[in-house]
Amino acid sequence: MIPPGRALRLTIFVDDTDTWHHRPLYSEIVHRAHAAGLAGASVFHGVEGFGAGSVVHTTRLLSMTDDLPVTIVIIDTEERIRGFLPRLDDLLTESLAVLDEVEVVRPRGGRAR
Repeated sequence: MIPPGRALRLTIFVDDTDTWHHRPLYSEIVHRAHAAGLAGASVFHGVEGFGAGSVVHTTRLLSMTDDLPVTIVIIDTEERIRGFLPRLDDLLTESLAVLDEVEVVRPRGGRAR
């Protein structure tokens, strides 16, 4: 559980077709966050978006694309998030990752550290 107060949010933007050793890249990131003992990670599938290539990908029927945006969000203390970043160096060669300071106002239950 993250204590109330300042924390960091790591947000990683990938495509749902990105893979790491024949498994979805987002799944590898979540499993590494779990193995590192971080407070939690969530994956969100987007319905439309574009990135550095400036091509809009969408779920609209006429597009029929399978290259949709995926966002992985991980929130924990600054020390734990910054300590986790080197574990992603080999994965994020073409992905965007950003850090934001956030304030945890109501921690969700979980295992105590």
